[in-house]
Amino acid sequence: MAASDADADAPIHLLPPDALHNVLLRLPLRDAVLCRPVSRLFRETLSSQFLTLLPTLRLLLLRHPRPDGGGCLHAFDPDRRHWIRLPFTAFLPNQSFSPVASSPSLLYLWIEAAASPSPPPPHPASSSSSTAHPPKALAVCNPFAGRYRFLPPLGSAWARHGTVLAGPGGTVLVLTELAALSYTPTGSGKWMKHPLSLPSKPRSPILATGAAAVFALCDVGTPWRSQWKLFSCPLAMLTGGWAPIERAAWGDVFEILKRPRLLAGAGGRRVLMIGGLRSSFAIDAPCSTVLILRLDLATMEWDEAGRMPSNMYRCFTGLCEAAVQGNTMQPAIVGGNNKVKVFGGDGKVWFAGKRVRGKLAMWEEDELGTSGGKWDWVDGVPGYSDGVYRGFVFDGGFTAMP
Repeated sequence: MAASDADADAPIHLLPPDALHNVLLRLPLRDAVLCRPVSRLFRETLSSQFLTLLPTLRLLLLRHPRPDGGGCLHAFDPDRRHWIRLPFTAFLPNQSFSPVASSPSLLYLWIEAAASPSPPPPHPASSSSSTAHPPKALAVCNPFAGRYRFLPPLGSAWARHGTVLAGPGGTVLVLTELAALSYTPTGSGKWMKHPLSLPSKPRSPILATGAAAVFALCDVGTPWRSQWKLFSCPLAMLTGGWAPIERAAWGDVFEILKRPRLLAGAGGRRVLMIGGLRSSFAIDAPCSTVLILRLDLATMEWDEAGRMPSNMYRCFTGLCEAAVQGNTMQPAIVGGNNKVKVFGGDGKVWFAGKRVRGKLAMWEEDELGTSGGKWDWVDGVPGYSDGVYRGFVFDGGFTAMP
């Protein structure tokens, strides 16, 4: 019997179309995508248009510390609490790539431009370092739909030093110390350059979609002591729109954290600032834990959103490992080790460190503000022996295509 005849005899073919749609709409997005190759019926029913009706799949997408190809990315599903692999070999022209940003359903990657149909233009400072830094092109893809396209070419310096931010409607920003580039698919189709009138290099810039603005930290202190200040710029005024955000009621909110970092809060209307909680205002003061502060963009008020439990923070300082091995840690190591990598977005924060092997700490924002959020461990991080991962939140789906 032919395969098509066997498929036609399957009981599911007897279901009315409305009943079949009702069944398939109950599938999680990833399961629905995996069902598409099963039969012609599923392939035709589970079309891209149909899959837009399913809720997006929220993932933590990991960036390998030393990307060298392999054709896949590791991601964590926080709802199902398991790791998955996203393959890219079937549709990307080059398997050496690194993810840098995301917007709903879309993922942005730096791809080695050897296979790009339109290589980047030459850069005056890149000729001597072309071997050490191969040219890269910025691409946007939908990994579930298996579609991609290259964005207009950029110089090599933007790929090495630029921070990529992705917004709604395909808007893309690339920020460096001196300038920013913006691109919108519905505009001229070219990168627009905007000078940055900031006192220093922007640290951990984020795009708050709810406020339609970019936020970043800048160091306005001295070479001996950092002093952080919050700056913002509306998306509609990228040229000349940067301004500091200051309130007398904030007091020393920027002085209590060591190496603060910004992330987007839930819903795009809050800004999270995460850093080590200083035990005193001394320059070399050790940190007692990791503190998460939250800025409500509607009221412009800060509050404490979360504080890493002491037993969890001890693992990042190496005290847990020392206790298992029966060693006594040196006081300088115990008090001063703050090498905690922070990443995430949209109200979810993950923490990685060299002393925490094979797992991440995870914090989920309490949207009602009645508690300090939810803390937990995520085990089974793939390839942790290769180095410390970083990553960001990716909402996979079919709501947008490259």
